[in-house]
Amino acid sequence: MQNTVLIPTYRRPLDLCRCLSALQEQTKPASQVIVVVRDTDAETRQFLDQYKAHNLPLHIVKVTQPGVVAALNAGLAAVEGDIVSITDDDAAPHPDWLERITAHFICDSRIGGVGGRDWIHHGSKLEDDSRPVVGQLQWFGRVIGNHHLGIGEPRKVDILKGVNMSFRTQAYGQLRFDERMRGTGAQVHFEMAFTLTLKRAGWQIIYDPQVAVDHYPAQRFDEDQRNNFNEIAFINLVHNETLVLLEHLPSIRRAVFLLWAVLVGTRDSLGLVQWLRLLPSQGQLAGKKLLASWRGRWQAYRQFKMSNGL
Repeated sequence: MQNTVLIPTYRRPLDLCRCLSALQEQTKPASQVIVVVRDTDAETRQFLDQYKAHNLPLHIVKVTQPGVVAALNAGLAAVEGDIVSITDDDAAPHPDWLERITAHFICDSRIGGVGGRDWIHHGSKLEDDSRPVVGQLQWFGRVIGNHHLGIGEPRKVDILKGVNMSFRTQAYGQLRFDERMRGTGAQVHFEMAFTLTLKRAGWQIIYDPQVAVDHYPAQRFDEDQRNNFNEIAFINLVHNETLVLLEHLPSIRRAVFLLWAVLVGTRDSLGLVQWLRLLPSQGQLAGKKLLASWRGRWQAYRQFKMSNGL
């Protein structure tokens, strides 16, 4: 099977260089490597003009619209392989990454998506904690990620993580990433709708911790600055998650989810219970997060009704 690697990038030439170097070390070489570059990103274009690709089958795609969704959709249009493996410019796949991915797809024709662990590096410190539950959507709408901490045997999951996810091109066909996702860069939770759609169509989604990349979270050049609170980024994150879940949950579970989201929520998408839990340690910040969460939920609900003619 031919494997295409797809990398969206923006203003991180040194990170991209590390990623491309890792792809040159693969035990199963990629048949195509697509790098999607923003038209305003002069530093990355200059780096690629000078980059010695050696045997790497590099293909550059230019995109004019900001955000990871537009970049990935532009890249998907250029994919030629039987499998597309997506990673970030600030990641470095392990040498057997493509070999292990391909083995899963060859082994079972029912598999539509494969993902794995991203080992997160914070400077010289490696996040080496572990979690047995990964990529699950609970019945009431709570999403469990933990892709960066997964251990154990390969197993079926509901959701993959954007830094390390692969898909059978036959499985996704004309499906594209949801352009309603908000944000001008990371567009958090963009991968949820894609994987949930494949699963609903009957394809198996597999998580294998041995399908691994090293992840070096780099600077973002949008409103989402990872660990620093930004109201717009917070609203966007909650909006994206809520819209996807409203689209994919059946009506009764959808109602339960909305009630749970407003009253309980999570640390990333607060409800009243989470606000009360965070209040002693975060004070006014907890209140700002709660209001941003509720705004994100409400805006997603309105978007859902409008998209579905309700």
